[in-house]
Amino acid sequence: MDKSFADYSCELLQSAGPCVARRMFGGWGISVDGMTIAILANLGGGDTLWLKANADTQTVFEAAGCQRFTYEAAGTTRGLNYYSAPADAMESPALMQPWARLALEAALLARKPARPKAAKPSKPSPKAKPAKQSRGR
Repeated sequence: MDKSFADYSCELLQSAGPCVARRMFGGWGISVDGMTIAILANLGGGDTLWLKANADTQTVFEAAGCQRFTYEAAGTTRGLNYYSAPADAMESPALMQPWARLALEAALLARKPARPKAAKPSKPSPKAKPAKQSRGR
């Protein structure tokens, strides 16, 4: 896949924040603040921008006619929580803005909260030894 499509996709998604495109599995991953908000892959229908979704937003993507990212593995169809970007949104950053925000929101919600560090058991402090008294000579 040509890097120019990755660059153009980052331009479209700029309303989500500064985008970084990195090579990933023969395609590209697009991230904002270290969170993947989109992937670029050709699943047989040409280079496609796939936006991150979740249970709350998938109906919005489906209502707009977007296709779910699916692939075959070991004779089974599997899917990822990514949907193709609407065709009209591919025309400009302004038209992509609401979709970029949905993808960012899904990425934020998918971010696993940092696990709190387990409190280390406190070691008993050594008892202070009484100071030796010096004998005057």
